[in-house]
Amino acid sequence: MTEILITGNQGQLGRAVERLAAKRGLSVSGSDLDSLDITNAFQVEQWIATHQPRTVINCAAFTAVDDCETKEDEAESINGTAVGYLAEACHGCGARLIHVSTDYVFDGTKTTPYVESDPTEPTSAYGRTKLAGERLAASVPDHVIVRTAWLYGLGGRNFVEAIRRQIDGGAKELKVVADQHGCPTFCDDLATALLDLAKVEAHGIIHAVNSGDTTWHGFASEVARILGSSIPIEAVTTQAFLRPAPRPAYSVLDTTRLQTLRGRPMPTWQDALARYLQS
Repeated sequence: MTEILITGNQGQLGRAVERLAAKRGLSVSGSDLDSLDITNAFQVEQWIATHQPRTVINCAAFTAVDDCETKEDEAESINGTAVGYLAEACHGCGARLIHVSTDYVFDGTKTTPYVESDPTEPTSAYGRTKLAGERLAASVPDHVIVRTAWLYGLGGRNFVEAIRRQIDGGAKELKVVADQHGCPTFCDDLATALLDLAKVEAHGIIHAVNSGDTTWHGFASEVARILGSSIPIEAVTTQAFLRPAPRPAYSVLDTTRLQTLRGRPMPTWQDALARYLQS
């Protein structure tokens, strides 16, 4: 029996989960597009039946937010329908499904942190397809849906690396959006939370992000500060960088339920960023 199975194990989050699970001495195995097509129900059923896992952590997703606007059917297949296949296969062998979702299921009109029971109202194709996945994950009894946000991790493209790359490339100044509020989250900290949740009696929706919140401008400013750069960073509005997919203006997530289940809070986003950059 494999204790932990991971989909999307070549992504930033999947790699972190696999690495930290192995550090804990857990038997772990993972797949990505090269070895498993999660949109193929038969492949999913065979993969899970062969490994007989205790827990499946679904880190696979179509995460190109803007591309989802023109490829919603493809995104729906990966973010939605495939989650149903995983849920059914997990239910068939008595495994728990931990499915990773997103803050984009909310419309971003609140001004206080979103709790798990707040109404969902996605405004983008990405958000709609991820919400479809949540509903399919919830179609089986033993499920956990973990909503997270603003992810960055080792070995991948992310906002932190985009800022670092511009600083290292000699940029004279940066312009960064300052009217979107959220919770930057280090994949290693989220992976730790996912593995903790695999050990406890937890069901339903749980929010998991690093503690505290900021704007993209505040996030970029902290990256520059830690890197010792004095590059000017101009605060601009979302209107200055219009994208195909709308972004939630406010998607801060309340993590009280996660803290209660784990017995401790998530590290602050500033602490997480410092550890990431130092690594």
